[in-house]
Amino acid sequence: MKIFCLGGAGRIARESVKDLVDFSDFEKITIGDIDLKVAESIANGFNDPRVDAVCVNIADKATTIEILKEYDIVIDGTTISLNKQSTECIALAGCHGVNLNGFGDEFLFADIFKKNKKIFVPGFGMTPGVTQMMAMKLASELDEVDSVRVSHGAFRPIAFSRSISETTVYEYDPELPGRVVFENGKLIQVPPFARPREINLPEPYGKTTQYIIPHAETHTLSKALKHKNVKLIEVRGTWPAKNMRLIKALYEWGFMNNEKIEINKSEIGIMDCISEYLVSSKVGQTTELYGYSLHVEIEGKKNKQNKRLTAYHTHPKSDVKDWEGLRAYTRNVGIPMSIAAILISKGKTLTDKGMLTPEEAFNPDEVFKELEKRDIKIWYETEEI
Repeated sequence: MKIFCLGGAGRIARESVKDLVDFSDFEKITIGDIDLKVAESIANGFNDPRVDAVCVNIADKATTIEILKEYDIVIDGTTISLNKQSTECIALAGCHGVNLNGFGDEFLFADIFKKNKKIFVPGFGMTPGVTQMMAMKLASELDEVDSVRVSHGAFRPIAFSRSISETTVYEYDPELPGRVVFENGKLIQVPPFARPREINLPEPYGKTTQYIIPHAETHTLSKALKHKNVKLIEVRGTWPAKNMRLIKALYEWGFMNNEKIEINKSEIGIMDCISEYLVSSKVGQTTELYGYSLHVEIEGKKNKQNKRLTAYHTHPKSDVKDWEGLRAYTRNVGIPMSIAAILISKGKTLTDKGMLTPEEAFNPDEVFKELEKRDIKIWYETEEI
């Protein structure tokens, strides 16, 4: 089988490519990116005859579709704002696919994937992605689920790439309709910095204050756990404390509205201006602590006994070879997308066609087994309440 890595020269997607090189048996692995020079440099660095690079611009839909038709699976590492276009290209090319974000309009093309008997999984990185696997694993231990609280700490620079800067602005957009909690059968919209909660993450991260974020888990888990009578689902996240202080100040002062201002007779959004500064400055490119930490807590009943089940994950520290610095973050995000593609290629999905949420696509144990091969481990705690 052949796999195409859309946006594969990005800092996260190139980790997906590395994982495919190390752990998959794809006969061809192509890095597709608008920046061919960088893509070729990355491809040459693997010194593997299976890996090559091509220039692709998804704004040119017809050409992109023709390129993708030569492949069986596409992993999509492009930004949130491009996911509608990229998913359409994957669908029309007749490929299987998986992307990192799961926040966009991917489901507009569900009928095409189903008609073509192809699988597409929107949102399979650490979160969304592995978090749903953790929640489903915990929920399988309970007869009823009262609450699900998904949390994560993403310890990375605030703007190490333009796509990450875009994600920051997206998640804290005051008007964003997707920032919701699931409560008593309804999705309720909340503002940025809603429902603060202290989450104890494993060392070296420690206690963090986290807030509601607009992630896909709220929607997908409310459907997947409907049979467990789930009443509350909240998804929280945090970045390094310094990053959070900046974002909160920008929100409180109205900068996150991205209103237009005029500079030297040119109009620009104020947040676009700030993002440009962060992307091009040292302060936006560095942080003190690198890595990723998932934490999922479920409360419910087993044999009429109230229980609290917790799962969290660990990975090699950022001073370990191949996990140095930023790679302690980017590997965590990129590896799950590679694992999803490998499982699809081997027919290890719960159903064989269509647009599938992570819960519908994979057996958590299969995902965890693959993660452990990469030294990413899931841990569990149980207590009666």
